[in-house]
Order: sequence, then structure tokens, then C-alpha cells
Amino acid sequence: MTDPSKIKLSHTQRAAYVYIRQSTPGQVEHNRESTARQYALADRACLLGWAKEQIVIVDEDLGLSGSSTDKRSGFARLTSEVALAHVGIVLGLEVSRLARNNADWYRLLELCGITDTLIGDNDGVYHPALFNDRLLLGLKGTMSEAELHIIRARLDGGIRNKAARGELRRGLPVGFIWGEQDGEVLFHPDEAVTGAIRTVFERFAEFGSARRVWLWFRSEALSFPLQTTPAGMPGPIRWVTPTYTALHHILTNPVYAGAYTYGKTKYERYIDEQGAVRKRIRHLPMDQWSVLIQHHHPGFIDWATFQANQARLDSNTRPKPHQPGGAVREGSALLQGIATCGHCGRRLHVHYRGRNSAPGYHCAGKDLVNGRGVYCFNVGGTAIEQAVANAFLEAITPAAIEATRLSVEQLQSNHDAALCQWRLEVERTRYEAERAERRYRAVEPENRLVARGLETEWENRCGTSLPQKRNCGAASSNDPTRSAPSISNAFRCSAPIFVRYGPRRRPPIVIARNCCAPCWKKWF
Repeated sequence: MTDPSKIKLSHTQRAAYVYIRQSTPGQVEHNRESTARQYALADRACLLGWAKEQIVIVDEDLGLSGSSTDKRSGFARLTSEVALAHVGIVLGLEVSRLARNNADWYRLLELCGITDTLIGDNDGVYHPALFNDRLLLGLKGTMSEAELHIIRARLDGGIRNKAARGELRRGLPVGFIWGEQDGEVLFHPDEAVTGAIRTVFERFAEFGSARRVWLWFRSEALSFPLQTTPAGMPGPIRWVTPTYTALHHILTNPVYAGAYTYGKTKYERYIDEQGAVRKRIRHLPMDQWSVLIQHHHPGFIDWATFQANQARLDSNTRPKPHQPGGAVREGSALLQGIATCGHCGRRLHVHYRGRNSAPGYHCAGKDLVNGRGVYCFNVGGTAIEQAVANAFLEAITPAAIEATRLSVEQLQSNHDAALCQWRLEVERTRYEAERAERRYRAVEPENRLVARGLETEWENRCGTSLPQKRNCGAASSNDPTRSAPSISNAFRCSAPIFVRYGPRRRPPIVIARNCCAPCWKKWF
């Protein structure tokens, strides 16, 4: 109820601010009646005694949440004007429109009480300097904040309860779609999509490195599926050049192992250098995930293989001090990352000296000798690596034939996987060309506006299909098993690669394509 005695001449001589806000852009677009009611508060200000030219509409915060003042420039401007005693009354449809947290609400009440500013809503006009009005406004602010908490708790409770059963439909990575049943996850119906995903896991099982898998896809000039429709919904797939990030995401996503997960991340609030409250996403370890349901749906790999892959990926990163492991880095040193100091147990560091960049090993632990720090251990690596290479070749000589057979099988497996992807690519592009042809032939000849566009699309599809057929034919004719005798010779002559170093580059690690042992020896 409005008490006219609270409105004084000192109030009407100042401006009347009408604060307008909706929490989300969707509410601004769809809940237009609420927005219209808030703009109508300007007419109520005129009925209370303010002239039209004294009324200021503050609507910069439309589509922003009232849970904090972050990014709410309209509320910040309103607060500053109240603090400068330029405002006679602040009008809002409800108290919750002004602020949804007590910190911002009570700060505004305190400023209004000091500067003799009134607050009005749909129920009446209040003076924050009066005890009863301040008490009522405080209760309204507390109820507004509690209302937000209750609504969020209800929504989160329902979401978490459904996620605990594995039935909450969220975004699925490429290769999966949602089925008709609750929580049903199916493979993508496109065989080319699932084949590309399976190839990623097969090549990782062979190479043991995400980067090697990515380089293999690039070397074979294979495309990779990219989902353009909403996640988990069947629709057209766009084929693009594979990226390392996409392949690494596939290898680290538990969904591909048949697991349903929820709560892998959480939002955190922090204060930045400027003192503003910010939010950030923090990834949680697996033991802190809210929901983890193994064997929820068919996967490309099982859970044990997924855990082994994660351990392998973690071991490929640079290890911490005094810990073994890690991927081999650049350089020709044979024992990098695996040699340790016999004095203190530290892992030896690698250095290169001389015109030929001969490798050497040293221990970073230093001792004081005559007031100077010296390495715990420092030795050249040529003689040591010669001995290690001789011992290694002597140990594997009985298994040379078996190693050659395994190399041939590995090359054949890689060739078959690439050829399978090329055949699926040819089948997909042929289907798209045939579909474009059917669409062109189905249009009426007189409708040239549509026929010209369909004819152009048909030509583009045919132009895309022909190179794919040529590449598939080239990949089919390039069978690596035809060079099996050369592979055997290359294996017997591979010892110099481990033990000789010089200013010349070593031959590429592509094994024996129309090459023989004398060609390899000329490098050394």
C-alpha cells in the first residue's frame, strides 16, 4: 500500500529511477508481458508526483541475472546515482528485480537510508530510513534470495537424480546418438563415422601415442567426422582434416568406453587482480565425479582398455624430477630418458658437443670442489651407446625373422586400415553424388531457378567423388607387403642407425620402399 505522507517535496525535486531487468535473453524474448509491466512503472511514477522529464528508465540489465552485480552496468549506475543523492525514488516491479543476493540488496538499502531515497514496488512505497520499512524490505530481500536457492535446488535435484540413473540426455561425442528408450545410447548409423573412431583406437593400440595417431591420419590424407547437428542427434556429418585436439578428445573421453558420466567439472568463484568476482570451470579427478556408470552402453573399447590408454597418455608427458618415463624427445642420443646416475640415482641429462654433435650424458647434481660446483657425473656417450647397441643387436639377432614378420604384418595392418577408410570415403561421396543427381532429375525442367542450383550441386559432388576414387585406387595399388625382401635387408642393416652419428641426416624412418641395403649404407 502507498502512503502519500512518505513522499516529500525533497523527493519529487529529484529524479525517479525505474529499474527494469529480466534474468535471461529467453525471458526477454518470450515473457514480454512482464517487460511491459515494468515499463508501465513510469506511469506510476507520474501518478506519485514526478514529471515525465524526471523519470529515468534503467534497462541495460535486460537478460542478466540478478544474483550478482557482475556485468550489471545498469544496477551499478543506479547505485552510484543514489549515493550522489540524485534519486528521489527507485521503482521496481519486485524487490527481486533489483538484486537476488543480500550483499547487493543491503548495500542499496544503506545508501537509500543515508541519502533519503524511497524504494517502491508493486505493493507500496518504503523509506529505508524507517525501522519498520527497513525490516520489511530486509525480509523481502531475504525471501528473494531464498527463492532463487529453492528454485535452483529443485532443478539441480531433478537433474542429478536423472543423471544418477544414466537417463539424463546430454551432449554425446561424434560416433554416438541417443536411442528411443530412456538413457539408450547407440552407435552412429553411418559406418564411415564409426570406422574412423575405431581406427583411432586401433592405431593408438599400435603406436601408443596420440601424436603418432594424428600424424598417421595426416600421412594417409584421411578425413575425420565432425558433428554439425546438436550433440547426440542424427544428422549430417561434415568431414574435415583431423586435428590433434579432436583425436586426443576421443582417446580421453570415457563415453567411448561405454561409461556414462556426469559432474566432471564444477564452477568456482574467485577474485581476480582487479577485485572483481569471476567464475571458472575446474576439471575434477575421476574419483570426484558425481556419476560414473560403467557398461552403460556399447562402447568402442572396454573400461580396462580405457584406463590403460589413460595411463599410457600420462606416461607420454614429460616426467617429474627423479621419475622415469616420458616420451622420447628430439635428438640422436640413444639413452635419453632411461639412463640414470650410478652415484646419486638422478636421471642423466643429455648434451651434444663437437662438429658432429656427439652425444654426452651428465648428472645435474653438483658437488663443491675447491669452491666450485662440478657435475656429479659427466661422460661422453659414443662409446657407451656403441656398447649398448651391440648388446641390443646381439640379443635380438635370434628374433630377426620374427621381427621382420611382425613388421610386415604391421605395415599390412596399417595399409588395410587406411584402405578401408578410403573405400568408405568413396562410398559416401558416391552416394552424395547420386543423391544430387536424383534431386536434379526430379525437378521440373521449366523451373530453371531451382534446376541451375541443383545442377551446380551435382557437378560439385561429382568433382569431389572423382579425386576420392583416384586416391582409393592409388592406396590399393601401393601394397607395402610387396617389398618384404627389402624390409628384411633393411632390418639386417639397421645397426648403424643406433651407433653412428655424423653431420649428415639419417635416412627417413619409412622402411624400404623399392630400396636395398647398399642404399642405406651410403648414408654412413
